[in-house]
Amino acid sequence: MSSPLLEVEGLRVAFGDAEPVVRDVSFTLTPGRVLALVGESGSGKSVSAMSVLGLLPPEARVSGSARFRGEELVGASDETLRAVRGAGIGVVFQEPMNSFTPVLSIGTQVAEAVTAHPTDLGRAAVSARVDELLRAAGLTDPERIRKAYPHELSGGQLQRAMIAMALAGDPVALIADEPTTALDVTVQAGILDLLRRLGRERSLAVLLITHDMGVVADVADELLVMRRGDPVEHGTVAEVFAHPAADYTRQLLAAVPSLEARGGPADAAADVEGDPSTARADEAEANRASRPLVAQLRDVAVRYTRRGGPTVSGIDLDLRAGETVGLVGESGSGKSTIGRALAGLVPVVAGSVQVDGSDLRTAKGRRLRELRSHVGIVFQDPASSLNPRQTIGWSIAEPLLVHGTASGPDREDRVRELLTAVQLDPSWAERFPHQLSGGQRQRVAVARALALRPALVIADEPTSALDVTVQAAVLDLLARLQDEFGFGMLLISHDLAVVRQLADQVLVLHDGRVVERGSTESVLDDPQQDYTRMLLAAAPVADPVRQAARREAWRAWEGVAS
Repeated sequence: MSSPLLEVEGLRVAFGDAEPVVRDVSFTLTPGRVLALVGESGSGKSVSAMSVLGLLPPEARVSGSARFRGEELVGASDETLRAVRGAGIGVVFQEPMNSFTPVLSIGTQVAEAVTAHPTDLGRAAVSARVDELLRAAGLTDPERIRKAYPHELSGGQLQRAMIAMALAGDPVALIADEPTTALDVTVQAGILDLLRRLGRERSLAVLLITHDMGVVADVADELLVMRRGDPVEHGTVAEVFAHPAADYTRQLLAAVPSLEARGGPADAAADVEGDPSTARADEAEANRASRPLVAQLRDVAVRYTRRGGPTVSGIDLDLRAGETVGLVGESGSGKSTIGRALAGLVPVVAGSVQVDGSDLRTAKGRRLRELRSHVGIVFQDPASSLNPRQTIGWSIAEPLLVHGTASGPDREDRVRELLTAVQLDPSWAERFPHQLSGGQRQRVAVARALALRPALVIADEPTSALDVTVQAAVLDLLARLQDEFGFGMLLISHDLAVVRQLADQVLVLHDGRVVERGSTESVLDDPQQDYTRMLLAAAPVADPVRQAARREAWRAWEGVAS
């Protein structure tokens, strides 16, 4: 085995005079191998990694040892750290949209990384180097990407551009901080494939920071599990997944939503006359048909501009009280557009949009406003959707204020009732969003969506940025509240395991059209379309052995579906 490039021993990090947030963390990075730092939000993963390169705020106090090629980085001079950053260790940050400067082109920013270290390259050579890096990151149209601004690229393209920038100094090690968070399954699979290929071709030592155990099973060789700043387990991926020693590791693995059938293999019996599964399916369909419709789309088309074709077209959907319909597909497939159509927020140019028995397309004025009160929306990122200057109590009460459905003490009572329903202390109504964790903010977003007792809830990627244990709690919360209040839910998600857990029916979207639909079990257990099979193969599972086989299946189906 190659000699370690980075050796971290007894790393401790504290901010100001507070107690350390990272305690006695030790690990090594070796060429050609991937070490995953795993744990919940706040476990100290990113703080540990960024402390090595001196990228923490000035009040951070770092002790212990971090030797890169034998040179100590803890307490090193700014000059020493600048020489290591980029040229020795590259960094792929978690949010590329926030990491890139919005007013400069991608090419300009990658070129800055190329010229950040001493080089004798002229302008033409720098431009050629930028194109080379973009190609190495899997971007097949480097000239267009180089001229584009960050807002003109998709999430996957931005992440690849961020990887290209991290490679600009020809580093020997790479820190990848949550590189696939909020990406759809096929884009995520492509990014993981890229990291695997780069590690192999360039003998990169990779430190992967993630909360996704499926990603760990797919790409990592070793993992270090952290909890509240402490290392709790360290070993090879095969050993830890097969025989986790720590209770916390077992909890993380148990919290991962499963792609497997909810009823197990026995429920996958053949559909033959007299089979009990057939009777159960018929009974379930009859029960579904007896419930009232809360939303219905018929041949709906949405077009954002006067010119060009529709973004989505020919969409039919029935959603009943107490039922969850999952919309799945890649980014740009039209999932969120359909959700916005049901909320009356986008221009529907054809078809009918029925919500609680009335057509949104023909409703105007007071009637349209009233219909919108029947729809609650849980947005993807509560940190962006909650007003940072207002208390969470105000955010939950805002729909009541807008629609004038409660005032004074009644409104305050309703806020307390909703906070209790989402399992938050009613006294927290006076807190601000920044004082809550990501999972707590998402609970506030759910409470606000339910403020007007809607017949329809649109949940747009409600758990995409949450770690596995928080995600499991939010999913359980949504299921419990649906049982209690009986609303129909449109679940928009790229995570097929989440759809498996919550949805009764599934619609698969591709390029603005429904390519497959049916019950969750029929679509996910026996997909009829190559595109659906490719989506399923791209979703990583928390099992290294099975994931290796699924990876090869994804590559095969990707070629067929494209």
